[in-house]
Parts: sequence; structure tokens; C-alpha cells
Amino acid sequence: MTMTATSDRTPVPEAQDADYKFSPKQALIGAQMLFVAFGALVLVPLLTGLDPSVALFTAGLGTLIFQIVTRGQVPVFLASSFAFIAPIIYGVQTWGMAATTGGLAAAGLLYVALSFAIRAFGAGFMHRLLPPVVVGPVIMVIGLSLAPVAVNMATGLAGDTQVMPKDTALLLAAAALGATMLTAILGRGIMRVVPILAGVAAGYAAALILGAVTGQNLVDTAPLASAPWFAVPEFVTPEFNLAAILFILPVAIAPAIEHFGDIMAISSVTKRDYMDKPGIQNTMLGDGLATAAAGILGGPPNTTYSEVTGAVTLTRAFNPAIMTWAALFAIALSFAGKLSGALATIPMPVMGGIMILLFGMVTVVGLSVLAKLGEALSEARNMVIISTVLIIGLGGLTLQFGEGFTLAGIGLSGVAGLVLNLILPKQRD
Repeated sequence: MTMTATSDRTPVPEAQDADYKFSPKQALIGAQMLFVAFGALVLVPLLTGLDPSVALFTAGLGTLIFQIVTRGQVPVFLASSFAFIAPIIYGVQTWGMAATTGGLAAAGLLYVALSFAIRAFGAGFMHRLLPPVVVGPVIMVIGLSLAPVAVNMATGLAGDTQVMPKDTALLLAAAALGATMLTAILGRGIMRVVPILAGVAAGYAAALILGAVTGQNLVDTAPLASAPWFAVPEFVTPEFNLAAILFILPVAIAPAIEHFGDIMAISSVTKRDYMDKPGIQNTMLGDGLATAAAGILGGPPNTTYSEVTGAVTLTRAFNPAIMTWAALFAIALSFAGKLSGALATIPMPVMGGIMILLFGMVTVVGLSVLAKLGEALSEARNMVIISTVLIIGLGGLTLQFGEGFTLAGIGLSGVAGLVLNLILPKQRD
């Protein structure tokens, strides 16, 4: 789940350029698409402790897998999903990195299972099983549960350690947050779809200037200096722990539904119905296999990036082969050790300032899903489901099933919403 940024002009082109035609001519525009996705792509591993180089590699690999499954028909780029940030953080703390990545791979296999269910029962199956009254509050829980993470980072607090004076940290966070906001609102052309990069650049510059003025060392350049020019990404061999898998699987509910919206969005841009051809069952299958591959290698789950869809809208670059180039550049950059070193020098409060906006926007996405209910939002049945999901997800309720298996937070709230929607009687007139 990513920060949506689209053009304020409605596209009206024909789709004659939406056929797959691979040639060196698309290399530059492909690099531009990766540039658009880069900020959000690397934020997820930086926040969760995963390797940014692995995230770059699995984003490229996942996009190529998606293109193979969909026969190169859909111009989308797949990369790190924000929906899994909180579960990854909790999973790494509870079961370790290997077990967590095993759970992420299983989430990809859930998408695969859903793709076959869509083949059997039709696309309406997903909407009946997971209507807005379930998906909306689960997305809100994802965003709101991350609020303490963003605030702690923005104030320079890592666990119980104050890694930077609070006042200084807040200044850096404010610079990053302000630049991200203004770029998203006032940016024109390609700048409008790279607000995260603008925020990082502004926060980084503020850290350098403030550090020079006050004599503080606010940017630690040691990781960059010690990083090699070429380095193989630190892939992780997954461990399939049942407790971790069952904790992470319910989180996949929201991104699975979001997939429908992403495919409809790119369809409207290119004037082609990708829901029909290659079919939502195949785009879901491609997304699932890409996410499973990412988890197996130690990367974050993949999702289609709305930033890149916005860039496609702006540039009218509909040829799916452009995304092949973006994927190849992502894989190539994953072996650039200096790039990972440079990312490690970004001051934590800079990231925190951007996170305040991004996690809030995830919550707003959930609200927009609920808004689709219209007047039905105030019906007793819907209010019961929404209220229960929100409080379970945000209140820290944990259920213990036997030894070593717990269901809590986002996962528990997702299961609760799914079950309540299935068992509660329909509203009587």
C-alpha cells in the first residue's frame, strides 16, 4: 500500500501504444519509472530491518514474474507493500527474520489461492467475502497501528534510547514532512509523483545544514564509507513457522482487495480492460507469485505501485515493456553496495517525518473504502463490524491458541471482520 499521486488531468489517449514492444528506446523512461517508485520501495525495508538491496532485487524480480504471468499486457511496477510494515516489525521481534519471511511467502501463496477462487467463482466472490465494511476498518487499523512508530522516529526515539535530541529531531522531521506535503500538493509533472524523494532530500539537507551550524554530527557517513561498490544482496532463507504464518496471513486481506482498485486504475489510464484481459485472476496470480518469491528471498511483499500508475498517466507511456526496463534497473541497483550504504546514512527523524504523512494516508484510504457504503455506513450491522474490528486491532487484544501460536493486532482484527461479516444476520428493513 503506497502513497497515491496522480495527475489532475484526466487522460484521454487511445491505447494503441499499450502493446508490449521491448527495445533500448524505453530504457530511459524505464529508469524514470524506477525513480518514481524508489522512495516508497526502500522505505519499507528501512523501517522493518529488511535489506533494501533485497527489496530492490525482489521488486525487479516480482515485476518480471508478473509480466510473464500476464503475458506482458499490464504496465504496472510491483514493489514493497506498506500494509505489512507492522506485522513484519512484530514478526521479527517475536519469531525472527527467517520465520517472518516465511510468513510473507505464505501470504503470497494466499493470493495464488484467491486467484484460483476467482477463476472458480468469479470476481464478485472477493467482494462478497471481503466487502468494504471489512476491508475499510482493517486498512485503518494498519495505518493507525503504525502511528507510534512514526512519532517515535520523528522525535528521535529508538526503543528506549533517545538517539538524537528531541528538538533537533523534530526540526528534521518537520523539514521532511513539509517538503513531502508541498510536493504532493503543489508539484507539477514528474515532481508530483516523487514526494517521498523530495521529503528525504529536504530532510537530509536540513540535517547537513543544522549539523554544520550547531557542530552536531547528525548524518553518520560511516555506512557509506565502509560499503563496497559491489555487493550481493543479503538474501534470507525462510523458515516456515506456523505461528508466524497464521499471524501474517490475515494481513493479506486488505492488499488483496486493493489489487482490484489498482488494476481498475491502470485500466482507466490506458483505456484497456485488464479486469477482462489478461483477467483479474491472472493479475492476482502474478501478484501472489511475486510476493511469494519476495518472501522466499527475504524481501517485503509486493504490491502494484500507484505512484508508477500516476507517472504512466503523466507521461502516457503505456508500453508494458517500460516496466521490464524498470525491473532490470532495480535488479542491477540491488548489487550496488554503495547505494545501501547511502540509504543507511539517512537520519531516522527524516524518515519519521515522512511516515507521519504516509501512515496517515493509509488510514484515509480505509476511510475512503468505508465511504463507499454511503448511508449504509450507519446501519447497525455495519457499525457493529467496523467498531469491533477497530477496537480489536488498536486495543492490543491477543488470543493464545496452544503453545507458540498467538493471533493479535491487524491479523486478529482481519479475522474478526471476516467472521462477523459471515455470521451476523443481515439488517432487516
